[in-house]
Amino acid sequence: MSARADFYLIDKPRFREQPLLLVCELAKKCHAVGKPTLVLCASQAQAEELDDLLWSFEEDSFIEHQIAGLDEDEADVPVLIVPPGVDTPMRPLVINLRAETVAEGFERVLEVVPADAESRTPLRERWTLYKARGLELKKHDM
Repeated sequence: MSARADFYLIDKPRFREQPLLLVCELAKKCHAVGKPTLVLCASQAQAEELDDLLWSFEEDSFIEHQIAGLDEDEADVPVLIVPPGVDTPMRPLVINLRAETVAEGFERVLEVVPADAESRTPLRERWTLYKARGLELKKHDM
């Protein structure tokens, strides 16, 4: 089975205002399919903001998650938030918020594409890199 890269283009006003809400929605979808998920954050601050948001973004559902590197029992946590500099084993699903492509070892990578055109340029390069690696590519307007 070949790996896949999904690009989620931020479009709706609520995601434009708070891009991490889209990340919460994606984490919820990953959690629903029951596959372990990594969220690769661009900064420690972003990891902490996402951690807080996942606790509060929906009153009626809880997505079990934690920030990597704080606890030794993180292998069983369905959604692991990974700040830069923390090394964790690869998981089947990866939500990537970092500037670089994700290395091998996943089934599916979910890339969040910012709303502003300037920020989309590196994502276009990333699309090309994933394509060159033979990944199946999909685009979703959010």
